[in-house]
Amino acid sequence: MEKILIINVNWLGDVIFSTPALKALRNHYPKAYISCLVVSRCEEVLKNNPRINEIMVYDEDGKHKSLWAKIKFIRYLRKKHFDTVFILHPALKRAMIGFLAGIPNRIGYNTKKRGFLLTRAISVNPEPIHKIDYFLYLLSQAGIPTVDRNCEFFLSEQEKKEADLILKQVGITAKDDFVVLNLGGNWLMKRWPIRHFALLADWVIKKKRIKVLIVGAKGDKVLAQQMVNKVKSKLFVITGLTTLHQLAAIMVKSQCVVTADSGPMHIAVAAGANTLAIFGPTSPVLTGPIGQSKAIILRQELGCEVPCYKSDCKNNSCMEKVTPQMVYDELIRFL
Repeated sequence: MEKILIINVNWLGDVIFSTPALKALRNHYPKAYISCLVVSRCEEVLKNNPRINEIMVYDEDGKHKSLWAKIKFIRYLRKKHFDTVFILHPALKRAMIGFLAGIPNRIGYNTKKRGFLLTRAISVNPEPIHKIDYFLYLLSQAGIPTVDRNCEFFLSEQEKKEADLILKQVGITAKDDFVVLNLGGNWLMKRWPIRHFALLADWVIKKKRIKVLIVGAKGDKVLAQQMVNKVKSKLFVITGLTTLHQLAAIMVKSQCVVTADSGPMHIAVAAGANTLAIFGPTSPVLTGPIGQSKAIILRQELGCEVPCYKSDCKNNSCMEKVTPQMVYDELIRFL
C-alpha cells in the first residue's frame, strides 16, 4: 500500500485552502494511506476529513521545539516508511524534514533555495494565483489531476447537536432565524469597524426582526463587549465559547455570516454557510472564499496596492468605505 505524507502550511485559512488538494490526492490514490502534518493550531481544521487517514501534529513552538525533540520526530517519521511526501509548505526547514526522514519521493516548490532537498522541484507559477490554485498547480505539475476548487470542512452529527445546545443556552431556538457577525481578524487592518457592525446589527434586529449572534475566538471578547455597548437592541453572544467545528455548525444554521477576511470566513464557506465577506487590504483574487456555499465579496476599490501590509495606515479607508448600507443591502438577499 502506498504511504503518502503531506506537509501542510501553518495558518488556519491556508490549511482550508489545501483541502481541494487533499481531495485530489485521495482521488488519485484511492487506496493509499495518507498522513497530513500540521502545526497544532491547525489540527482541528482537518478533523473529520475523510480524505486523510491520519493527522500528525508538528509542534515546533512547544513539544518539538528542542533539537532533541526534532531528532526524535524525524526518527518517528523514518519508522513510518513513507513512499512520497508532498511539501505544500514553502519553507526550507519543511523540505529538510522530508529529506531527513528518508522519504524517497519528495515533491515541492523550488522555493527558499531548497531544490537540492527535493526529488521533484517544481517552479512556482509566475502568475499571481489563488492559494487554492497554488496547491493544485503543484499537484498538476506532478501529474495528479485536480478535482475541483471547493474547500471542505466536515461536521459530525454530534457537533451539530452541540451547536443546537449552545444556541439554546443563549436563547436561540430551532424556530429562530438569526444572522452571525464575526468581528475578528488576525490583524487590525483587516477588521471591519465595530461601529459599522453595530449599525448593521441594529438595522437587522429592528427592520427584519431577526436575531443577531456574535461569534469569535477568546481573543475577540473585547470586540464583543464593544458591540454590546454600542448596539441598542439585544445581542446574543457566544464569543470564545465554541470549538471551530461547533462554530461552523452554528454558522451553517444561520441565515448568513457577515465577516471580514479571516479564518472563520473560510470555515463558514467551506462548511456551507451563506457568507458576506468584507475585504480591504487583502486580495480576494489571492485569498477569496471558495467553498460549498454562496459567498458574496464586498470591497471598495480605492486605487491602493492590494494586498497591502501597511500596519501603520492611519485611516484604514479600504475597510471604512465598505458601508453598513452596502452590507445590509446584500444581506437582505439572504433573509
